Amino acid sequence: MRAFIAIDLPEPLRAALGQAQQAFRSACPEARWTRPEGIHLTLKFLGEISDAQVKQVAEALAQVSGFEPFSVEVKGFGFFPQARRPRVFWVGVEAPPALGELAARVEGEMEKVGFRREQRAFTPHLTLARFQVPRPQPALEAALASQETTSLGSFTASEFFLFESKLSPQGAQYRKVLRFPR
Repeated sequence: MRAFIAIDLPEPLRAALGQAQQAFRSACPEARWTRPEGIHLTLKFLGEISDAQVKQVAEALAQVSGFEPFSVEVKGFGFFPQARRPRVFWVGVEAPPALGELAARVEGEMEKVGFRREQRAFTPHLTLARFQVPRPQPALEAALASQETTSLGSFTASEFFLFESKLSPQGAQYRKVLRFPR
């Protein structure tokens, strides 16, 4: 199965993200907009894993499960890798060091069971849209100017999940496989 490890979002925040997407959609209709129900805070992407690896991942993640809940605020927008040639349009995540520490613990445990360590620094974000062709999006950038510091909401992160991702022409479908802490 195609898998990743992520923090799920509460429904009120998903609704706020959907409203933000609607506000920006007319500025960039050619983008592939993420369905609000599929937006999550990724800690580690694993890719295709076997049933045996699912078991190894579950055992490793059980070592990570003891963490103190922390608050996450969703605000600020941006582009990866940059606004001049964007591939991804995202909303930012502000959280205490506990989020980075959790991601580092997940990364370390996954490395122990054979997954390559991510070379890029952990940059918490929620993907709102993807671009097929990386070119400037002046209308979207103009629409963002008044929204840069707007908070879309906050939540307390107290658990994370191993998710399965099934790709389809209609977009990815996600299913929670395991919850941590158990």
